[in-house]
Amino acid sequence: MRRESGSSAVTRAAVYLHPGQMIATRSPTAIKTILGSCVAVCLWDEQRGIGGMNHFLLPFGSAKSEALGRFGNAAIPRLIEALHEHGAERSAMRAKVFGGGAMITGATPGPTRIGQQNSRLALELLELAGIPIVSSDLGGERGRKIVFHTDSGDVTLWDL
Repeated sequence: MRRESGSSAVTRAAVYLHPGQMIATRSPTAIKTILGSCVAVCLWDEQRGIGGMNHFLLPFGSAKSEALGRFGNAAIPRLIEALHEHGAERSAMRAKVFGGGAMITGATPGPTRIGQQNSRLALELLELAGIPIVSSDLGGERGRKIVFHTDSGDVTLWDL
């Protein structure tokens, strides 16, 4: 287990985030999820105590899809917009990005792996949005369990 930042004594609600879901909130919340090749983008505005996370499965999907949260090209802009709607300022947002593992043993290494595509897309879209990535744990051949505290940006990470 690795903790990204110091812990604080804030009482938080706890939420489990399933693949394809997103949450953005003003209330201090501990968001938990488990990642393989999926990627979770954690965003927060610490000055205002507003944060959120998405958990997407694939880099790209059709705008006509009913499950836009499953696709990074829709899930990341939606998360940024949701935080803004809750009062966060884009200039104060920070990001932490996790996941993108190669979960199929013996798969051919390279840019065709879904985890690598998911990771690359997340980093590119956050850069285009001007949101600094202050921490990431991407790739490899393992899964991860994370708990993200929306108000502080603290993350606890376990390798699976």
